[in-house]
Amino acid sequence: MKRFTTKGRNEGFVCANCGKDVPPLCNGSYRNHCPYCLYSLHVDNMPGDRLSTCNGLLVPVCVEYNGKKGWVIVSQCDRCDHSGRNVAALDDPRCPDDYEVILELASTRP
Repeated sequence: MKRFTTKGRNEGFVCANCGKDVPPLCNGSYRNHCPYCLYSLHVDNMPGDRLSTCNGLLVPVCVEYNGKKGWVIVSQCDRCDHSGRNVAALDDPRCPDDYEVILELASTRP
């Protein structure tokens, strides 16, 4: 079972894919993907541990809808083939995930 640990901080970052400034989430959770292009970095072995040395780009390949979690972004690492899932942050008042990008991914299958 995967457990979420927090070694990092809820800080903003510059997206390694599109170069846009990404602010931290306002709801106390940790943002780990870009709200504009939905890419993230492979920095965790277990969610939140920040122990991976891969640092590849996690490319969003599709989204799935979960009745309890909402939209879930499915990503694949461009270096090591690791796959991961992130819950979309559509309700963030400062910088929500781009719903149009999520809808585009919803129409694709990995």
